[in-house]
Amino acid sequence: MKIAIFEIKKWEKAHMKRKLKGHTLEFFSTPISEDNIKKLKSFDAISVFIYSQVDKKIISKLPKLKLIATRSTGFDHIDLKECKKKKITVCNVPFYGENTVAEHTFALVLSISRNIHKSYVRTLRNDFTIDGLIGFDLKGKTLGLIGGGHIGMHVARMAKGFGMEVLVHDTNKNNFLSEVLDFEYTDFDDLLKKSDIVTLHVPYNKHTHHLMNKKTFSLMKKGSILINTARGGVIDTDALIDALDKKILAGAGLDVLEGEKLIKEEKQLLHENHKTEALGELVKDHILLSKDNVVFTPHIAFYSKEALERILDTTILNISGFKNKKIKNVVA
Repeated sequence: MKIAIFEIKKWEKAHMKRKLKGHTLEFFSTPISEDNIKKLKSFDAISVFIYSQVDKKIISKLPKLKLIATRSTGFDHIDLKECKKKKITVCNVPFYGENTVAEHTFALVLSISRNIHKSYVRTLRNDFTIDGLIGFDLKGKTLGLIGGGHIGMHVARMAKGFGMEVLVHDTNKNNFLSEVLDFEYTDFDDLLKKSDIVTLHVPYNKHTHHLMNKKTFSLMKKGSILINTARGGVIDTDALIDALDKKILAGAGLDVLEGEKLIKEEKQLLHENHKTEALGELVKDHILLSKDNVVFTPHIAFYSKEALERILDTTILNISGFKNKKIKNVVA
């Protein structure tokens, strides 16, 4: 196949060259445009990221196009209606970092439970005292998972490895997994009341906006911990600060903050410097970061070598599957 690959980085280019031997590949560091597709009229497939607007005009200039493999989870940058009309297959990368985000969730949990962040700051000041650094065991504690999807199930499995009890709230129940992984489904209020640690794994939408607010924080077990590796808007920031000040929460581990509206997909942080600069401005002088019982990481839960390679490998699988008539991850 003749494949044009857009918005590609140097290391990604090398990876795809190794895995797509036998195909004719053309690489572009920029998004797709009318200018850079002039010589691609005979190409069978394109691979893009979200900055490439594959609209009707672009599609019309690629008469041989049979496959669009986007390296993103979202696909609203592609005109699916036109693709259906032209019988062009569209594939995406639905999952790539479930275990990666789950592992980062526990990195935040352990940082708080064993005061790792406080210890590190002390040692930078040549202070090696241990007063005030007493931690707590995870074994026997109850972890409450809000969102029992792919990431949530990885977190549940890890929690059982620590000897924790696990409660899950989700609109979709998988009783088989509940039995195999030994966790219990419960309603939202009950989970908040019983959990020592609550961790969020839900998408951000109108239903989950400020899911954690003044009312829901008031239901939480006094001295519990909140972890958020989902989206910042799931938490009402003012209510979180209030819950910490009133000691309803003993601590919070956050990989995201409310206000990251410009970030649709994590991988955007790798492509555009102004996204990370905007994130920097967002957290600068943020009151949450001044609290020593809050651990913040700059939206890196997804950011592992293996997760980034899985994005490429899934794209390669989509291309190979199309070639071999075993199509994967089709959205149109």
